[in-house]
Amino acid sequence: MSEWKEFQLGELYIVSSGLSKAADQFGFGNTFISFKDVFNNYFLPENPEGLVNSNEKEQTSCSVKAGDILLTRTSETNDEVGMSSVALKDYEKSTFNGFCKRLRIKKDAPIKVSSLYIGYLLRTRFFRKTVANFATMTTRASLNSESIKSIPLLFPSFSLQEEIGKTLHCLDKKINLLKQQNQTLEELAQTLFKRWFVEFEFPNGNGKPYKSFGGEMVESELGEIPEGWKVGHLEDEFTILMGQSPSGSSFNESKVGKVFYQGRTDFGFRFPTNRLYTIEPKRIAYKFDVLVSVRAPVGDVNMASEECCIGRGLGAVKSDLKSYCFNKIKSLKKAFDVFEKEGTVFGSLSKNDFNGLEVIVPKKQVAEEYDKSTLGLDLKIFENEQQIQTLTQLRDTLLPKLMNGELQVNEEKL
Repeated sequence: MSEWKEFQLGELYIVSSGLSKAADQFGFGNTFISFKDVFNNYFLPENPEGLVNSNEKEQTSCSVKAGDILLTRTSETNDEVGMSSVALKDYEKSTFNGFCKRLRIKKDAPIKVSSLYIGYLLRTRFFRKTVANFATMTTRASLNSESIKSIPLLFPSFSLQEEIGKTLHCLDKKINLLKQQNQTLEELAQTLFKRWFVEFEFPNGNGKPYKSFGGEMVESELGEIPEGWKVGHLEDEFTILMGQSPSGSSFNESKVGKVFYQGRTDFGFRFPTNRLYTIEPKRIAYKFDVLVSVRAPVGDVNMASEECCIGRGLGAVKSDLKSYCFNKIKSLKKAFDVFEKEGTVFGSLSKNDFNGLEVIVPKKQVAEEYDKSTLGLDLKIFENEQQIQTLTQLRDTLLPKLMNGELQVNEEKL
């Protein structure tokens, strides 16, 4: 650590403000780096989805180039202000959100800074605590340019910065590849679900698409459906358990008792993240039960990765046909949206509402065949998610140790 040097951000970076525009200027035009892009990513997405109607002057003053750091400058709490994301490439004709600040390296900066290193350094717990100390709190937490410039950071040699950054980035690339694979697997399962249960092209007795090859269709309240199918309610297919919260005094983060999910706060791509535990579990969901948010926002869906306690913000949908159940519930988004819009202050879904959702009920044999066809996809998603959690924990364990010099890489091999 003796060779590490401390610099204030203002010694290294020029701090600039982002673009503020009227609401009707968004959704078309040129690339726009959103608050969400910055908040959710160590490094800016390859292809941000935001668009804004920006002119050449705005694109010059609010440009985003390789090595730039974007920091969220305001949020509701100190914990959320100062979240960072680093650009690893130039973003042509792009601008960035006015609720962010841009840090661009000075031409005469006293040291060279690795984009990978600074990207991880600014996401360490130490930096997060430092930012909280520099932020001001009125109705919202905020960071001004002078506060940002005053924040001190430690830097090793550039070659060591690069090696630390590459070590952590290698883990992130593995994590992202697994996430991309899971996205593809889930899309395959949902495409097949739509094919079978919306378009009614499940395999007939000869293995041909049912409807296209003359399968008998009958009229129903929800339009034409295959013969032998019916219109019913969700309770006709599944058992629904509404959550009940234990007393707050039973909660802990020390992994004592049973994992507890109050609502959708801890939801992930498919499985929730374990954060809270309770020693007084009330309502229990089991592995691969479908978890549904029943309070605003209504209808978000995950799957239990293990036996867990669910709070009043969740319902658990239980079935022996795990994959079919998950994709059936995912397909009901429009029905859930109705309850989100009809809430008084916050949307909510009661057990009667849940049980009473009108659905098309297929022949059990078709649902069972779908479940068999997609079981392998779901098990692979689960396996990948377990690897993602392991790699993420490894990265988050290495991060502070590498950044404070407690764990070292061999700079002689660089």
